[in-house]
Amino acid sequence: MNVAQLRVSDENDTILRHDADIAAIGERASRLGVEIADVVGLIDDLGKLGHRQMETLKSVVREARDTGAANARLAASMEETRASAAETRAVLSASADTVARTLDGAVNDLRSLSEGVIGFGASLEKVAGTIKLVREASASINEIARETQLVALNASIEAARLGDAGKGFAVIGNAVKALADQIGSAAKQNETSLAALQDTLAALDRTSKDSAATAGAAIEASAQASEATRTIQSLVSTVEQLADRIDGMVDPVQQNIAASDLVRVHLGELAGMARDSDGKLAAAGRRSQAILDISEDFILYIAGTGIETPDTPLIEICRHKAGEIAALFEQAVDGGRIALSDLFDEDYRPVPGSDPEQVTTRFTAFTDRALPAIQEPVLAMDERIVFCAAVDRNGYLPTHNLVYSRPQGDDPVWNAANCRNRRIFCDRTGLGAGRNTRPFLLQTYRRDMGGGAFALMKDISAPITVKGRHWGGLRIGYKV
Repeated sequence: MNVAQLRVSDENDTILRHDADIAAIGERASRLGVEIADVVGLIDDLGKLGHRQMETLKSVVREARDTGAANARLAASMEETRASAAETRAVLSASADTVARTLDGAVNDLRSLSEGVIGFGASLEKVAGTIKLVREASASINEIARETQLVALNASIEAARLGDAGKGFAVIGNAVKALADQIGSAAKQNETSLAALQDTLAALDRTSKDSAATAGAAIEASAQASEATRTIQSLVSTVEQLADRIDGMVDPVQQNIAASDLVRVHLGELAGMARDSDGKLAAAGRRSQAILDISEDFILYIAGTGIETPDTPLIEICRHKAGEIAALFEQAVDGGRIALSDLFDEDYRPVPGSDPEQVTTRFTAFTDRALPAIQEPVLAMDERIVFCAAVDRNGYLPTHNLVYSRPQGDDPVWNAANCRNRRIFCDRTGLGAGRNTRPFLLQTYRRDMGGGAFALMKDISAPITVKGRHWGGLRIGYKV
């Protein structure tokens, strides 16, 4: 081999190494975009978590503030209760002593009165007995008076029969008769008085018995009054114990207030730290998003230079199929199958009862008929492809692949993963794909599969232009 041939061989080796280096750059740039997208997703998750923590901390701070206010009210109430208990204890103690002394005096007086009433009844019984004896004696006197009158009468008869000899005896008989008459009259009057007195005593005895029954009840009531006195004294003791316990509660309440104040201080510090963290995470999110944008621009630049990357075949498929859809739309407008105004309709009408919400427009039925013939075959062009679907400039996806266009059921999580047609995807990737007007856009993102599940994916989109107007873009999502 001569020198010229060696020089050509060296130049070929250099070119091969250069091409290999360029290809490696493309591959590494592609991997870099994936890693950056993953980092962006993680930072976004951290930001959302931090925001939720921040909201939780705000809620806890509010609750701690409310607890502090409640503790302050409790302390004030405790102090008022403490003062009231002390005053009640003093007043009740003094009142109980007065009531006890008054009740003791009243009970003693009532017991004495009751005993006097009962004793009076006994005395009445004795008087009744004496009157009975007096009446018996009066009856004897009446009997003697009658016998004396008989004797006087006999004496008068004998004196009359004796004549002058019996005159002296007649005088004695008359005197005896007069005495007997006086005795009899007095005995009758005494009998009448004793009868009246006995009636009075009988009435008084009945009254006395009633009074005795009342006195017995009064004695029993006095015993109950004594028990009430003991109850009042027991109540005073209970109030004193309650007041002592209230006094014992004051210090723990104050300690609780101090602890709550300290907790609020710490919570305030935590909230401040959470705010700082939230702000830093937001800044990190913005910067990571900017890095992701730079990475995507870098991949676009590499692709524009003609350097082959793992994404190049899919970029070409996407651009070609987007052109087919644009041509199909223009043909439909020219053929009168759909009006241009209907094709650009933005009046999104919700599907009743859908969850997640689905919407329709005036072009939804048309895309359901027209797009599957172009979109479905793309799924078999590369094993990495997961979906192929056109979106309008607002991220509305009217007609998805058949595998993602199932009728909705009762489970929103299942619906989110399997019923993705007729939905508006207004996230960064969805809006970016729908509004991009450059030859293509390569985005790396985490696809929300529902139920908190995500899949790291790449999204290539190419614009769809109809009659010079930007309708939206075709998206091809594929696994990294």
